[in-house]
Amino acid sequence: MRVLGVDPGLTRCGVGVVEGVAGRPLTMLGVGVVRTPTDADLGHRLVAVEQGLEQWLDEYRPEFVAVERVFSQHNVRTVMGTAQASAVALLCASRRGIPVALHTPSEVKAAVTGSGRADKAQVGAMVIRLLRLDAPPKPADAADALALAICHIWRAPAQNRLQQAAALHASRTAPRTTTGRTAASKASGPRTPTAPIPSPIPSPDPSKGRTA
Repeated sequence: MRVLGVDPGLTRCGVGVVEGVAGRPLTMLGVGVVRTPTDADLGHRLVAVEQGLEQWLDEYRPEFVAVERVFSQHNVRTVMGTAQASAVALLCASRRGIPVALHTPSEVKAAVTGSGRADKAQVGAMVIRLLRLDAPPKPADAADALALAICHIWRAPAQNRLQQAAALHASRTAPRTTTGRTAASKASGPRTPTAPIPSPIPSPDPSKGRTA
C-alpha cells in the first residue's frame, strides 16, 4: 500500500509518501512541503498548492491519500486556510479517482505513538523510529504528513473490517418484502377474478308428482 499523507496548510502544506502494510516495516519514499508566498492573493496560493500536490501525485502514484481532518480552533483565519488547502488536496486526489481518508490529529497521534495526547516531539520521534530515519523531517509539517500516511496504513485494515461487518449486518437485518406473487406472475399483469362455478341443480325425484 502506498499512501500520500497531506498536512494541509496555505503557507506550508506538508506531504509525505509511505509504502508498506500493517504489521511490517514501512518505507518512506519521499517527504517535503508545498510552499506558497504569504503576500500572494488567495486564489494564486490555492493554485500553487494544487500544482505542488499534482507534482507529488504524478511522481509517486499513491494508491491512497490521507489528509488531516480540519477541526475547530480559536484562530478562525488559520482554520479557513487549512480547510481551503484540505479541499484542494481532496480535489486533486478525487479527480484522479484516488480514495481519500480523513484522520483527526488525535487519531494520528494514537496510531503512531499510542496516545492521542502526544506532542509533536513524540510524534516526530516515533516517525523516525518507524521509518528508520536518521533525523526527523523538517519542518514539522513534513513529519506530520508522514505520520498521517503511517496512520492510514495501520488503520485501513481495521476500518475495512468494520465497514464489511456493518454492510453484512445491514444486509441481514434489512426487512424482506414478500407479496406472495412471483416475478413471473407480476410480469404477466393483474390477475382477473374467476367467476364462481354454480352448484349443479338436483334432478327431480320421479316418484314425486305421481298419483296412486
